[in-house]
Amino acid sequence: MKNYSIEIKWALRFILLTLAWSIGEKAIGLHDVHIENYGLCSLLFVFPAFLFFYLALNEKKKYFYNNSITWQQGFVCGAIISVIITLLNPVVQLVIYKSITPEFFDNMIAYKTKHKMPLKTALEIFNLKSYIVQTTFSSISYGFITGALVSLIIRNKK
Repeated sequence: MKNYSIEIKWALRFILLTLAWSIGEKAIGLHDVHIENYGLCSLLFVFPAFLFFYLALNEKKKYFYNNSITWQQGFVCGAIISVIITLLNPVVQLVIYKSITPEFFDNMIAYKTKHKMPLKTALEIFNLKSYIVQTTFSSISYGFITGALVSLIIRNKK
């Protein structure tokens, strides 16, 4: 377990970042008043996500690998972080959509149907079960990709 303490710590920090990001989105109105900007603004999450992976892998390099890390070692670290995040994802989604912003799905369905999406389609896409599935698959795939890219940046050339 000690060998993975850095990954666990950064995965938990990432979860806190995700919750804070959702609170920020809600606070600036992206879940209601400015819901039309939700999709575009949510894409900005890529920047703090990349930073968190960079900091995590850099810490692993510095304190676990004595400042010498290969791409493979970095990628495995990023993959472990991604798996932990993915395993915790359903709980995070429950907290976001049951506590932080319980009206989000109703607001998004209203917005989408007003802008020509059929109600049946909107109901199928914008619900807790669908979002848990979507974010589970995206967190594992984007996490692996981000881990791979960051590993290219921080690796030592050998």
